[in-house]
Amino acid sequence: MRILAFSDLHMARNRAAAIVEASTGADLVIGAGDFCNMRQGLAEAMEMLAGISAPLVMVPGNAESAEELTGAARHGVHVLHGQAVEVDRLSLFGLGYGVPLTPFGAWSCDLSESEATELLDRCQETDVLITHSPPKGVGDVTSQGDSVGSSAVRDAIERLQPKLAVCGHIHDSWGARGRIGRTEVANLGPAVNWFEVDA
Repeated sequence: MRILAFSDLHMARNRAAAIVEASTGADLVIGAGDFCNMRQGLAEAMEMLAGISAPLVMVPGNAESAEELTGAARHGVHVLHGQAVEVDRLSLFGLGYGVPLTPFGAWSCDLSESEATELLDRCQETDVLITHSPPKGVGDVTSQGDSVGSSAVRDAIERLQPKLAVCGHIHDSWGARGRIGRTEVANLGPAVNWFEVDA
């Protein structure tokens, strides 16, 4: 399956246009959170992505809640937050929000490591793990050199060993890739990222 994946659109119209254009060649499109800014403009962000005709799976970032994203997403879009879905025999599990808790204040949708672990433990097997936050140690380094990824997400990847794990959230690590065991891990950013995953 040919997958196009992105994160952290943050209402960038030119980025959205490039993603929509590229999506004509995708079997599946994944959006790994932060479509709007500080809980504002989500409907407009969804409108920017309305041209995507391939199956679309999204998780909420810390800039929008799961309820807000579910309400704004067009009919047929799969919004995952502690849930799974199967698309053409490919299994996907998603967890949104900032993990661990961010310093951004009341607008930010965050989970503690223990809350994230509880939701991730619902998953016993998956081909693709979609999280907004990166795992500890991969794609999680800030411009100050701090590793701020989630131990809960890393533990889930180590336990599940999905074929692919995608994330975003840490802007300074957009484009970073690595491996945890057999799993390819990618911090996506608002770019056109391609992956081939067998169902």
